Amino acid sequence: MNQIINNLKGDRWIWLVVILLSLVSLLSVYSAIGSLAYKRGVGAESILMKHLAIIIGGLLLMYISHKLDYRYYAGISKLLMIITIPLLLYTLVFGARLNEASRWIAIPGTGLSFQTSDMAKLALITYLARMLSRKQENIKDVKNSFIPIMGSVCLVFILIALANLSTALMLFGVSILLLIIGRISIKQIAIVCMGGAVLLAGVVLLGPRRHTYMSRIKTYMHPELADPDKSFQADHAKIAIASGGFFGKGPGKSTEVNYLPEAYSDEIYAIIVEEYGMFGGIVLVGIYLFLLYRCIKIVNRAPKAFGALLAAGLSFSLTIQAFANMAVAVGLGPVTGVPLPFVSMGGTSMLFTSIAFGIILSVSRDIDEPKGAEQKEVSSGNKVIVGEIA
Repeated sequence: MNQIINNLKGDRWIWLVVILLSLVSLLSVYSAIGSLAYKRGVGAESILMKHLAIIIGGLLLMYISHKLDYRYYAGISKLLMIITIPLLLYTLVFGARLNEASRWIAIPGTGLSFQTSDMAKLALITYLARMLSRKQENIKDVKNSFIPIMGSVCLVFILIALANLSTALMLFGVSILLLIIGRISIKQIAIVCMGGAVLLAGVVLLGPRRHTYMSRIKTYMHPELADPDKSFQADHAKIAIASGGFFGKGPGKSTEVNYLPEAYSDEIYAIIVEEYGMFGGIVLVGIYLFLLYRCIKIVNRAPKAFGALLAAGLSFSLTIQAFANMAVAVGLGPVTGVPLPFVSMGGTSMLFTSIAFGIILSVSRDIDEPKGAEQKEVSSGNKVIVGEIA
């Protein structure tokens, strides 16, 4: 056990947060999958074991990605972008459709599906960190710096937004934060925002899911006039939260889990609050805030611009997604399809979240393991040779 712990490098508090979120995920998912197990005609334990296998697989990916020097992700980001763009296009045209959206690609022979937007988030953030760190000396050069950066952000945004607007908006927001940190001028950031606004208007008003988006906005703005079928999920999420009280009904005692269609995924926070009360909900918010705090410390201590931008982008992405999911559950936003990072049941979302944590830990590991500053004393007769360890 001590050997395993000694092999875990980087910020130990982040490792603790990940383990804690994994335990929360197992408890809450087990409570929320009763209806899903009934529909599939299987035992809840079999679904839980599959979820546990994904968590273990995610932890393994997290361990592998944290052992890799974060500088290698600069080169990997180019490859990811080259792969991601065609995959997003393929998903829009040939992807598996669910709720009028093409977000998944079926993996032949496995019975599993792959959500390409999860890869796109990781690809764009790492690519932006690379571009911004390498273009610092001529960051205001419109042709060589600004246009490639703006083009990558807007292209990924539109390809994701056509099927998954909420994820695209969060990724766009993270991209703007990275542009600010990367010293892009206010004028250029304003141009990117205007371009994003035009694309957003086009997706909402003219896109293939325009009726769904407009319906969700109207339901959120005027719930008293909404069709009960349209507000069903939001209404029962509010009922779950309101019935939880301060300390909740207790583990496994949720009743709204029988009504919420995505209780184990999009609305898992509502189930957590129903079972563990406002106290449990506040503790979970505190965990994500603490995670953001530890990541900001890594950003401040990172010696290289690429490491700082990489840790900032990934940590902002994870925490913004977490708070977006919780905000929807408590009625502060329209219904979306955003899972709670490392808590909601999911396949590719859990795996790519694990990789993101691993990359952040890789940056942290580089801070904790100084290179080039250590000195080595070697006795040689009456001489003492002082050498530098590379």
